Amino acid sequence: MAYSCVAGIALFPALSANAAQVELSVYKSSNTPAANCPQKVIVTEQNAPYYEGGYTINGSAKLSSFAESFTISNTDPFSVTWVANLKPAFSKCIAAGSIVKSGTEDKNSDFHLRVRFTGGKVFLILDMTGLKDANNFFPVITKKGVTAGNPTWSWGGTD
Repeated sequence: MAYSCVAGIALFPALSANAAQVELSVYKSSNTPAANCPQKVIVTEQNAPYYEGGYTINGSAKLSSFAESFTISNTDPFSVTWVANLKPAFSKCIAAGSIVKSGTEDKNSDFHLRVRFTGGKVFLILDMTGLKDANNFFPVITKKGVTAGNPTWSWGGTD
């Protein structure tokens, strides 16, 4: 995902309608190095068409290769957490993951999406904590749901 810059500071997503594959690396617990865990999690985020005064990012995660159907387990003004049972082959996985790439861009400080594997479950977390838009407001989660068993979301901010 591209970001518009002012004085070299990323402020808000650039106006592109292209979907970006967002890659989250998965890091196993040192206590369970032999557990079968996915090596990475891929989700999709796409800029919605531009509207005067703001931007919206739409996202979805199709994680059926290692998880059953998701439900929303927790939500507040800053975040939403989806949870699903892991498929039997991954049920002993204890791991955590965060964004390392969006499209072709390497990321090392973008943590609005995270994933946890523990207790036979996987948790996908969308969290606006610590983010800000061009007007120093935190972005708002405008949609959170489950479509065909998969997490879906929208978030946005002002420009």
